[in-house]
Amino acid sequence: MALTPSTMLPLGTPAPEFALPDVASGTLVTPAAFADKTGLLVMFICQHCPYVQHVKEELARLGKDYAGKSVGIVAISANDAARYPDDAPTQLKRMAQTLGFTFPFCYDETQEVAEAYTAACTPDFFLFGKDRTLVYRGQLDDSRPGNGKPVTGKDLRAALDAVLAGKPVNPAQRASLGCNIKWKPGREPAYAK
Repeated sequence: MALTPSTMLPLGTPAPEFALPDVASGTLVTPAAFADKTGLLVMFICQHCPYVQHVKEELARLGKDYAGKSVGIVAISANDAARYPDDAPTQLKRMAQTLGFTFPFCYDETQEVAEAYTAACTPDFFLFGKDRTLVYRGQLDDSRPGNGKPVTGKDLRAALDAVLAGKPVNPAQRASLGCNIKWKPGREPAYAK
């Protein structure tokens, strides 16, 4: 496990397109599915990472808390399932069902979507505003496994609430930290080396 920070993609970056299957329903998910929403949150997570395990209940709670609000939420796992079978679609489906995710959980088999977003770690969060440009990237909150701080989601929730209120998101943002994306052999993008 390599502790890896998020790349902190420049604010204002347009949301990259994707079309990925939801592991639970098989439905193809695209950003256009959330076109009527004020914001779009894209989270890169997985099953096996201890950093995701540490916050998984908060991710499920966040989905429930914002389910009736004008924000689309989608989770994506891009890890190499051949080398990390806990992150295979069947295991991701079990995770989504066990936690009661109210948002789609997609599998990025080619890892092209993760690369388009410059996803570097799990968890890695990207929040886009109404015009689908990046307004927040960074940590869920300052809790990490073993640091004794409670998992509250305060940083990401503050950004979500600002978007929903039509207010600017605080640009002082701290990188997320977690396990590196498990790239397929020979697939690791330049920014992740």
